Order: sequence, then C-alpha cells, then structure tokens
Amino acid sequence: MGCKRSPGDELDYNRVFSQAIERLHEEGRYRVFIEILRNKGAYPNARCFAGHNGPKPIVVWCSNDYLSMGQHPKVVEAMEEALHDVGAGSGGTRNIGGNTHYHIELERELADLHEKQGALLFTSGYISNEATLATLGKLLPGCIVFSDELNHASMIAGIRNAGCEKRIWRHNDLDHLEELLAAEDPEAPKLIAFESVYSMDGDVAPIAAICDLADTYNALTYCDEVHAVGMYGPHGGGITERDRVADRVTIIEGTLAKAVGVMGGYIAADQTIIDVVRSYAPGFIFTTSLSPVLVAGALASVRHLKQSSEERDAQQISAAQLKAMFAEAGLPVMDSTTHIVPLIVGDPVKTKRISDILLAEYGVYVQPINYPTVPRGTERLRFTPGPSHTPEMMRELTGALIEIWDRMELKLAA
Repeated sequence: MGCKRSPGDELDYNRVFSQAIERLHEEGRYRVFIEILRNKGAYPNARCFAGHNGPKPIVVWCSNDYLSMGQHPKVVEAMEEALHDVGAGSGGTRNIGGNTHYHIELERELADLHEKQGALLFTSGYISNEATLATLGKLLPGCIVFSDELNHASMIAGIRNAGCEKRIWRHNDLDHLEELLAAEDPEAPKLIAFESVYSMDGDVAPIAAICDLADTYNALTYCDEVHAVGMYGPHGGGITERDRVADRVTIIEGTLAKAVGVMGGYIAADQTIIDVVRSYAPGFIFTTSLSPVLVAGALASVRHLKQSSEERDAQQISAAQLKAMFAEAGLPVMDSTTHIVPLIVGDPVKTKRISDILLAEYGVYVQPINYPTVPRGTERLRFTPGPSHTPEMMRELTGALIEIWDRMELKLAA
C-alpha cells in the first residue's frame, strides 16, 4: 500500500525536484552542457559560447567523432545531395513511408561489414541496445542474460526491460562468467552481453574466449561495438573484425554517431534475428525512421572507411603520442590499449574544477566524467585525440595540465 498523507499535507513537488538537483551539486556531479559550434573543415577547432561575450576559439578533446568523419567532404556532400533530392525528414516509421532506399543500402553495407546476413537501423545506439536486448529476453522463454558489470546503461536498460533473469559477471573475468554459466540449467536459453571496447577505461573484451564459453554452454552472444566500429579491423568492422571472430558473435551492435560521424544505431545478425527484432521491438516499430539525410551521410562514411585506413592509422598515432606525453609528464594516465586516453583525478569536484580551468584559461574543452558513468573514486578526464590533433596541440595540453596539477597541489608521478 502507498503512503497516506493527512488532509492538507500537500506534497511540494518543486521542493522534491529541487532537492534532487541540490544533491548533485553537493556531490560535485551536476552536469553542465557546454555550448559550442564546431568549425567545419578545421576540426578539432571550435567556438565556445559559455561564460563570455561572443564565441571563443577552443580545441575539442572529448568528442566521440573519433575520426572527424562528421567533417569529411564525402559525408557532407552526400548529405547535401540527399537533402536536395528527397528533403529533410523520412516521413514516418519504417512501416509507414520511412523505409527509404538509403536505409536499405546502408543496412546492406553494415551487414557486409560485419559478415552477417542482415542489419537493422535504429535512431540511436542506445535504442538499438535497449530494444534488441529487451525483445530477445522477452521472446526466449526462461532466458538468462549474463551481463558484464561495466556494460553501458543502454544495455542494462534493455536487460531490465526484458524482465528475464540476469547474472552480472565481473568485468572481463572469464572464470567468473564460466562459473555463472555452469551453475544454470543446461537447457535454459542464455545470452552473454558485453562490449568490445569499454569507453571509460579503454580496455578490450576477450571476445574469442567469450565465444568459446558460449559454444560450451550453448549461449547466444551480443557484442556492443559502438566504440570500435570504424576504428579497428581492415574495413572498420571493429574488434570482431580485427580479431577475426565476427562470424562467431551472434549479434553485433554498433553506432553511426561515433567514428562514422553522423547519427543512429544498428544491429547486424542472421536474417531470422533481424526479422524478429524488426517485427517485435517497440523501439523500432513505433519510431520515425532516421532522416534519409543522416542515413546518406552515414552510408558515405561507412563506404569510405571500408576502403580507407588513413583515418584509423592517424588516430592511433595521435592516441599513442598523447599517452606518451602524459606518462612522461607524470600525469596519472590509465593504461589503455585503445584510442581512449583516460586521466584519473579521483574526486568529482576537482575533476570539474580542472575541466573548468582548461576551458576558461586554456581554450581546452574536455568534460569531466563522474559517477554514475564511472565508479566513485575513479572520476576522470577522458581524452579522445583524433587524426587532426597535432603534436603542438598535445604539448600545449600537457603543459596546461602540469600547471593545473601544480596549482591544485595534485601529485605527479616521480
């Protein structure tokens, strides 16, 4: 039964909401959205409109447009052509007028990229995770989902909305995963959900070994490749392509909003699974499809990245250079085998303060990453150097961080 209040004891809604926001301020977790405009053709240079009159030049260090494909001439040209050819919007859901030729072509390209029979577009990577996992969990009677403890919020939401049993396994701990798998009924449907690149720590899942366990215990596998699509593999197919295990993963999920540089999400799998999700997932059925303008841009980007490794190679060089500079300066950079460069601060208030100083005094834009995105005590700045970040930019950034570390009396490694 719900709580009863005495007559006249009216709930102060605004007070409840205000207190919720105040708690975030007290914990140093209140998020501020910085108002910027990127400079087309000159990225990572941008303009910031926060805290001063008129735009101020800044350098963006935290974008998920890892390869600057959102600025690529082929992508911009494809979007302009589509805009003038078909107009702005899709006109409806995929079932009602929104199933354009662009959508079909992109799904074919994505299926080919991931060595699958089919692919299905969603309006975002969040929706593709939530809708697919929820649908599969509901359709498989007695399904148990085994989820890595560091999985993205969208995967957690999908598993929760599936209403099925779930087991959380310690991050990348294969022994713990097998222990959990072995404890369940061999006849129960099982799905192992994990990411390929974990975006906050920059580490990689042991995909082949996970697939071995899936084979042993007759489980499906679901791999979120959002931070790896376009970034790894000869054609940008992600870690699954790089490690030659794409054919072993049941469902590969990706995004068009990070390395691809546009917007949207998708899954790639065999045709039956694609048809099931297409036919049962409310997050797909009842949502207006992506604008064909966006799809055209993503299509141009995916096709380019299939043929060109120039952007991937340049990005990896930039990431290695920045990690080396941070380490040499004694800054607390995390070990990472990927393009993610996390700098641990360990305190939410200090992390936000460093971010504010970088933006206000040095024209450096990097957002603080706090709980619940990362565990308490591991608050950090997350840098994503791209192919257009120059060594000079890196030296200036490193110098700024050293000065701020000294000003705030933070420790540098000896």
